[in-house]
Formats: sequence, C-alpha cells, structure tokens
Amino acid sequence: MAVPEVPATLVTSASMTLCSCRTPPGAAIRCRASRRRRFRSCWGPVGRGRRPWDHRRVAVSPESSETSAGPAASWRHVLARLTGGQSLARGQAAWAMGQIMAGGATPAQIAAFAVAMTMKVPTAAEVGELAGVMLSHARRMPDGMVPGDAVDIVGTGGDGVNTVNLSTMAAIVVAAAGVPVVKHGNRASSSLSGGADTLEALGVRIDLEPEQVARSLADVGIGFCFAPVFHPSYRHAASVRREIGVPTVFNLLGPLTNPASPRAGLIGCAFADLAEVMAGVFAARRSSVLVVHGDDGLDELTTTTTSTIWRVQAGTVDKLTFDPAGFGFARADLEELLGGDARANAAEVRAVLAGAGGPVRDAVVLNAAGAIVAHAGLSSRAEWLPAWEDGLRRAAAAIDSGAAEQLLARWVRFGRQL
Repeated sequence: MAVPEVPATLVTSASMTLCSCRTPPGAAIRCRASRRRRFRSCWGPVGRGRRPWDHRRVAVSPESSETSAGPAASWRHVLARLTGGQSLARGQAAWAMGQIMAGGATPAQIAAFAVAMTMKVPTAAEVGELAGVMLSHARRMPDGMVPGDAVDIVGTGGDGVNTVNLSTMAAIVVAAAGVPVVKHGNRASSSLSGGADTLEALGVRIDLEPEQVARSLADVGIGFCFAPVFHPSYRHAASVRREIGVPTVFNLLGPLTNPASPRAGLIGCAFADLAEVMAGVFAARRSSVLVVHGDDGLDELTTTTTSTIWRVQAGTVDKLTFDPAGFGFARADLEELLGGDARANAAEVRAVLAGAGGPVRDAVVLNAAGAIVAHAGLSSRAEWLPAWEDGLRRAAAAIDSGAAEQLLARWVRFGRQL
C-alpha cells in the first residue's frame, strides 16, 4: 500500500484550549492560553480527497484530586464520597487500593468501590493512585534489563465485540520492525480469546518469570508479562471483577500497570468517556503514548470508521479524530474483524504473518504503525505525519519480508528451550 506524501508539523497545544486551526501548513502561531510560540498543523487533502486527521484539537491536562487528605480514610468515608458524586481527597484512592492489594478488603467493599468510582467517573489523579499502588505490589523486571525505548501494545478489553487479537499481532509486527516490545496481558476479558490465550495457542510460553521475560526481550526482541505472574496481589480484586461482570475502573488498570514500565505504547480504551482519564495518567508520567478508541467501540485503531486518538507527549495531551481512509485504507465491515476461540485466532495470526491480505492485515498494519509512531514520540524531534508514514512502511515491510513470521518462530523456540 503506497503512503501518500502530505506536509505536516508536530502539533502541541495548551491545556484545555480548543484548537481550531485556520493557518497555512507549518505556520507558527501564538497560543493565547500559553503565550508561548507553538506549532499547529493543517492537514491537506490526502488520498481520495480525505484527510487522515481532523485538525481541530483539544489538549487536556490531568485532573487533580483535592490536596487535602481530609478525615482519616475508611471504607465508610471513601464510599460515602463516591456515592455522593465527589472525587476522593488525595491519598484516599491509594489507601483503598492498598487495602485491596493487601487482602484487607472484603469482596463487598471491593465491588462497591469499583462500581461507585466508575459511576462517579474517576479522575486521572484517582486512577494514577490506583495504578501506582498496584505497581508497588507487582513483581518487577530486573533493573537495567528493559530498553528505554520499549513499547507496549495493549487494550482495556471490555468492548464486547470479540475481534481477532489485533494488538497481539501488531506487537509481533512492531518487534519485527526493530522496536523492542514488552507486552502486558491476560486471558480473555470480553472475548472468546485474549492475547494470552492466543499466544499460548501459537506455542509461546506465557508463564515466564521476570528474569525470563527480560531474556526473551533481549534475545527475541519481544517479551510477554502475564498479569497473574506479575501481579499476584491483584487476585483479591480479580475474582470480584469477574463476578461483577460489567466494566469498571479496574478495566483501566491493566494497560497502566505494565511491570516493565515501558515509556511508550499504543493503548486501546473501549470506553470513550474514560480514555481521556487514561491519557491524563500517562501524561503525568511523561510517557509517549497514543490512547485510542475506535468510534465503532473497539479498543483499537479501527478500519471500519474513524478513531479518536489522545496523543500524549511531553506531559501534554492532544485529542484528534483519525480517519484511516486518508492513508488509503479501505473501509472494513466489523464482521470481517471478528475472531473465534484461541485456536481460530492463532490460525488468523499465522495467516496474516504469512502474507495474507484483507481487512485483518489492514487493521494489524494500522495498529502496528500507531505503536511505531508512539515510539518515535520519545524523541523531541519527532514529526507527527512523517512518523505515521514511516510506521506504515515499516509495519508492512515487517510482514512482507517474512520478518514477523520469523520472529514468532524464534519466540516459540525461546520458550521451548527454557
């Protein structure tokens, strides 16, 4: 697939300002909100008269909870605030998560907390506290064993659509393109087969210890952190989450608690109203991340319609609408992206990596390119559209050259030799 040439510049904007650009491509303008000189892009026509991005941007900053810790934390006080629609005071979300991870909360308290916070709508500060406590209880990767430019490609799950494992395939493609990947994942949440299930069906060892994952990353270029191995203390919440059976704030935590702490990633969010919250957490970490939500409901970059992207870089968040038709991608029907059980999805992985064309390959290439763009964002010299053009070329080449298929074979062999 040829990628059309389009002029563009890197886009940044001030917190909570609506960017409605009227300037020529590449023109420097003065942002009244920040009073600093910044750059905006106007995307010219691309492909069949379409543009890949809506140039109107909303940049957001992470919300903060109150600075006062308030009364001593207790379940009664925390739940009263949440059910009353109030955000928690600083430290209260961390207290609650600490109780959960230490086994000090009852199933009723865990369920009430998860549902009440979800109904209140969590802030980035609250979710950041939950993720921080969860990471403090995690088994971490050995010091110095994770490349500083490693990426993750993962979604929240919970979209209820049962697509093929696009992020898993994209992770293999990205690693084959030369970007180190440390993927965090688990078994199925809302689908018949999660990333871990499909990798297992492909012959990849998923139950590796931290040191073994580090070796896989060094030797193969990709590693998989299986959530139950790395987050044993989360078992207290996991069973409650399964019994609740509906998405809660806990669905956001998987992508935010990769124990390798990669600095970049393509993060899918099935919940449009919470994607910006996730972006705020990554912004506080100063990560280079694309948080994406398919406008068809997928926790991926979709090819059936447009997607919304929250682009996180250097502590800022820019929101934009992305149309893959601007890069020449054909519109897919959602049914063409549906998957099956682990065995069926593994067969789809093998077919795509062997060079099969069609809607699934298009979606894999698109999501792999998104991760490569996030990786490029680690550099302050990154330019937005050229990074996409480069990512699309590299993702397609990784498949067409056989590199992705070969990397999967090496990954399987690595696990068998342990």
